[in-house]
Amino acid sequence: MMRDNPININHYATKKSVAESMLDVALFMANVTQLKAVLEQGVSFQYYATLISLISISLFFQVVIGILLIIIARLNLNDVSKQHRLNVLNNTATALIFITVILNIFITGFGVQKTGLYPTRRRY
Repeated sequence: MMRDNPININHYATKKSVAESMLDVALFMANVTQLKAVLEQGVSFQYYATLISLISISLFFQVVIGILLIIIARLNLNDVSKQHRLNVLNNTATALIFITVILNIFITGFGVQKTGLYPTRRRY
């Protein structure tokens, strides 16, 4: 069935930003859990400093991405005078998301063996 009314681009962009924000929150929570696991491992963990650095940078970028997505969602895409600024903000957010994904691939690659989620078994 065809619609006679055109797509509201501003509404579409807002929904897209909200969806990206939800994914950003999920990744943020995963990174916080990974950070906790690394801190539980302690300084003796082989990749302690590397993982702390990578996770911290990832968390920082995710906060910046979240701020950018909020700004993007609040600006009116139908206002021609704001379209260039929105394009720059959207491209910046996309680039930061790409960098964050790459960082998280490295975080996963270095891995954390002990998550602290399961108690260790005691042998009697």
